[in-house]
Amino acid sequence: MQTATFAELGLSAKVQAAVQAAGYTEPTPIQVQAIPVAVTGRDVLGIAQTGTGKTAGYVLPMLARLETGRARARMPRSLILAPTRELAAQVEQSFEKYGINHKLTVALLIGGVSPDEQLRKLDRGVDVLIATPGRLLDHFGRGKILLTGVEILVIDEADRMLDMGFIPDIEKICKLLPPRRQTLFFSATMPSEIKRLVDTFLKDPVRIEVTRPATAAATITQLFRFCPTTEDWQKREMLRELIRSEQVKNAIIFCNRKRDVAILLKSLLKHGFNAGALHGDMDQMSRMATLDAFREGRITLLAASDVAARGLDIPDVSHIFNFDVPWQSDDYVHRIGRTGRAGKEGRSLTLVTPDDAKQLKDIERMLGAAVAWIGDPPSAEDLAGGRKGRGRGGRGGRPAAGGHEARGGRGRGAPHRSERNGAHAPAAPNGHNGHHEPQPMHATPETHEPARERPRRERGGGRPHRHEEPAHALAADTAPAGDRPRQGRGEHRRPQRGDKAARPERPEGKPAAQPRQARSQRQPWEPRPPRPERDRDDRTPSPVGLGDHVPAFLKKTTRPAQ
Repeated sequence: MQTATFAELGLSAKVQAAVQAAGYTEPTPIQVQAIPVAVTGRDVLGIAQTGTGKTAGYVLPMLARLETGRARARMPRSLILAPTRELAAQVEQSFEKYGINHKLTVALLIGGVSPDEQLRKLDRGVDVLIATPGRLLDHFGRGKILLTGVEILVIDEADRMLDMGFIPDIEKICKLLPPRRQTLFFSATMPSEIKRLVDTFLKDPVRIEVTRPATAAATITQLFRFCPTTEDWQKREMLRELIRSEQVKNAIIFCNRKRDVAILLKSLLKHGFNAGALHGDMDQMSRMATLDAFREGRITLLAASDVAARGLDIPDVSHIFNFDVPWQSDDYVHRIGRTGRAGKEGRSLTLVTPDDAKQLKDIERMLGAAVAWIGDPPSAEDLAGGRKGRGRGGRGGRPAAGGHEARGGRGRGAPHRSERNGAHAPAAPNGHNGHHEPQPMHATPETHEPARERPRRERGGGRPHRHEEPAHALAADTAPAGDRPRQGRGEHRRPQRGDKAARPERPEGKPAAQPRQARSQRQPWEPRPPRPERDRDDRTPSPVGLGDHVPAFLKKTTRPAQ
C-alpha cells in the first residue's frame, strides 16, 4: 500500500521527529514497503538499486526497535555488515542523523583507522555495531567481541560482497550469531550465490523488489561517445572535451584500474581542473578527507576506481563520466547510480573504444535497448576491429586463428617446429608431399647412415651401448631362419655374458682389464693385531681447565694410615 508520510509506516514518535528534522517528508518506494515489515521483526529481502533510499529503509526501523533494552559489554545488540569502509562510515552518519533523539551507542569497526576508541566503546557496550567482515572476524578471533547477543543483522550491498570475495566471511559470521534474530538483506542483483545465501540464513523473508534487477534509474540520461582509438592520451583529450561541453557542477570519473586513476588525476590537474582521486591504495584518512572535500564542493571532479562505485551517498552529483567501460554490466549500473539520486536529474557519459565492443553489447542487453550516442554512432566494422592493436591485458592482440605468424612464444622469423623437422623438404618418394616416412633410428647399411655414429666410451671392456649394433645381429640378417639367434622383446636382444662376438675389440694402446681372482685363490682374512697397552702411569692427565689455580676442595687428599 502506497503511503504519503512516514507517520503511516509504524515508526515511533522519536524517529518521525528526527526524519522531519532532516527535511524528509515522503518515503521512497523501498522505504514504503520495507519499513512496515521490518518494524514487526520479520526478515526482509530487499532488491533495489543504489540511490533508492534503502539505507534509511533499515536504519529507521532499527532505531524504533532498539529504543527498548540495554547493551551489555562486548555484546552488540545489532550488527550491520558493509563491503567497504566508505559505506560503513556512511551508515554511521545515517545513525547520527536519524538517531538524534535516541541515546544509542554506535561503534564503527573498519580498517585503516585506530581501533582503540571503538574497542573502548565495545567494552562499555554498544547498541549498533557497523563493521566490514574482515575487521569483525579479526576482533572476534582476539576475543574482543561476543556475537551471541545480536538481535538484528543487516547485510548491505550483498552483491558487492560477492564481488569482493566476502561470501565465506559472511557465512562464518552468520553461524556465530544466535538463530533467533531478525535479518535484513539488501542487494541490487540476485546471482545464484546470493540466492543460496538467502535460502540458508533467512527465515521466511518478505521479498521486496521495487525495480527490475540491474536497471538504471529513469532520472539518469545515459549518453555514449565513440573513441576510434585505444590510446589513453587521446581518450583523456576527448574526456576533457566532454567535461567542457557539459554544465558540470561536480562529477565522478570512473576508471577500471587504480594506476589509471593516478594518471588521470595528474592530467586533469595539469590542464587546470579542480580534481581529486579516490582508489584502493589510499589510506583511510586520505579517503575520508577527499570525500569530505568533494561533498563540501572544494573538489569538483573526483577520479575514482570501483571502490567508490557503490554505497556512497553524495546527493548532488550532477555528472558521471566513465573513462573506461566497466567489465561487468552490473558495475555500470552502480557507477551511474551515483547521480540522479532521490528523484533528481543526472547525466552519465561513457567513452567507448573498439576494445569495448563486448562490454557494450552486455550493457545494451541489460538495458533492453540500444544506447544513445553523442555524434555519429560507430559502425559494426569500427567495433569489430578492436582487438587488432591491443588486447585487454596489454599490447599484441589475440592470435589469428590457424596462422603460425600470430602465435606467441616464438621470435620473429623463427621457423615452426614442423619446418625444423623437415616439413618443407622435397616430396618423399612415397608421394606424401612435405613429410617423410618414419625411419628406424638405427637402420641397416642398405638404407642410410646410422643416426648415432659415435659410440659411448667403454669402461674396461664392458657391454656396448644399447644403441650400438652387436656383431651377431648384423650377421643374423643373412642367416637362415632356423639358425638365427633367439630374439627377445624389441628389435635386438640384449647381449649375454657368454656371447664372445658381442664383446668389442680392445682399442690399441689401452691395457686390458685385470681378471678378478677366484675366491679360493684369495688370501685368508687375518685379524688386525691389537694395539699395545700403555702403562697406566704413563697416561698424561687431561687438563681440568683451571691451570695451576685449583681450588682446595677439588684437590685430592690422602688420608694418613691409622
